[in-house]
Amino acid sequence: MKLKSLALAALLGAAAVLPAAAQDVVVRVAYENNPGEPTDLVMNRWAELVKEASDGNVALELYPSSQLGAKQDVIEQGLLGVNVITIADVGFLTDYDPDLGILFAPYLTDSPEQLFKIYESDWFKEKEAALREKGVHIVISNYLYGTRQLLAKKKVEKPEDLAGMKIRVPNNIMQIKAFELMGATPTPMPLGDVYPALTQGVIDGVENPLPVLYGGKFHEQAKELSMIGYLTNTSLWLGGEAYFSTLDPEVVTMLHETGYQAGLYSQELAAQEEAKMLEAMKEAGVTVTEPDVEAFREKTKAFYTMFPEWSEGLYEQIQAALAE
Repeated sequence: MKLKSLALAALLGAAAVLPAAAQDVVVRVAYENNPGEPTDLVMNRWAELVKEASDGNVALELYPSSQLGAKQDVIEQGLLGVNVITIADVGFLTDYDPDLGILFAPYLTDSPEQLFKIYESDWFKEKEAALREKGVHIVISNYLYGTRQLLAKKKVEKPEDLAGMKIRVPNNIMQIKAFELMGATPTPMPLGDVYPALTQGVIDGVENPLPVLYGGKFHEQAKELSMIGYLTNTSLWLGGEAYFSTLDPEVVTMLHETGYQAGLYSQELAAQEEAKMLEAMKEAGVTVTEPDVEAFREKTKAFYTMFPEWSEGLYEQIQAALAE
């Protein structure tokens, strides 16, 4: 490839780039997580893999800490053809395919290994192809974000303790519905707004995997950690087909293959970091509660009846696949 760097200026200008075979490829990778958190470590590993696999002709430029804006804004930039990849949960893709929401349902499974089988199934491959036709290009589908717990300003031992509590959730219907069923008042906002919202009393708590809760320093404002483990959070890294269609197919294949390796690294890192962060939070004065998880599970059972737009028999189909 002839080497010629893409300019970073003008977000929307990237939509009009020349075919990537004629130039260097620079892809921006945006995420809300902070430097040093597992997500950042995995993205740095991916950037190294891409540099090595492309002999330096393809570069990933990393933008942690919401530097390129909120998740939804970055997704929209990607769909417009900007050279950007970001992390998104399937809950953010339900507008494109409602069935995908079931993969982000509360207490669907306690096993990441089982859940990743779904992402490798023919069912998901069909969904992935359909998303691409709608402009969404999935690059990584084997990324483990972690198990989502609850950090709050007061102890939560049972669902009834959540009554009247405003809990920050991402702005997707799946997590909003889940916390409504548990009895809380879900309050969607970007992750970058959580710390001041906790400080000012706008919210009473926040849910996320432990490394994210600790990395955001939310434990400085909320000292009660409840290990509700309501969601085994796999994530997708995606961009816009409008941009990926401009790339040399060999570059696209390389990004997918190196992305898969980065996904495997995320799975290794998740368990290690969660154990480490739990101890760090205890040392920082956080009280850890092991609640009656079955009570939370029972409260959220109605979740699976709340989406008439899901295909008939979807829950049974997914459960059968998880049991294989």
